[in-house]
Amino acid sequence: MNAEAPAPRRRARGLCVPPVAATLGVALPMWLVAQLSPALAVDLPGRLGAAGLFVATGAAVGLAGVLEFRRVRTTVNPLRPEKASSLVTSGIFRLTRNPMYLGLALALLGWAVYLANPLAALGVPAFVLWMNQLQIPHEERAIAALFGEDFARYRSQVRRWL
Repeated sequence: MNAEAPAPRRRARGLCVPPVAATLGVALPMWLVAQLSPALAVDLPGRLGAAGLFVATGAAVGLAGVLEFRRVRTTVNPLRPEKASSLVTSGIFRLTRNPMYLGLALALLGWAVYLANPLAALGVPAFVLWMNQLQIPHEERAIAALFGEDFARYRSQVRRWL
């Protein structure tokens, strides 16, 4: 009798999409909406400067998070949070638990300002909702399993976004 072995159980990991891919997956529809609804365009004086400021701030916030992860020598891979070797609570992580995602959201906000279309701007809350519902809970479950009470204490002291 040749019985097949049962398929290995896949642990429920949430819908894990690389965050940069998720950001691009929101940015493209934002652009399409702006292109398809030019009548909704808003005249925003100084929009290029404001857009650039949001993008630059987002890049700085995200980079600060990456550098802090590197400094303590833990993984920056959001698809494998169970590989974390340290609970990072220093640097930018004293202000936000998710600086890289905050940085991406700020970059999308800059993109929305650049597009100057209120309908396209709905992409920013859509990104935040995506991260809050599908990405961050998966990561937080893995981090809680690794760091237990230390993570629970950190989570109670520092907000998810700001």
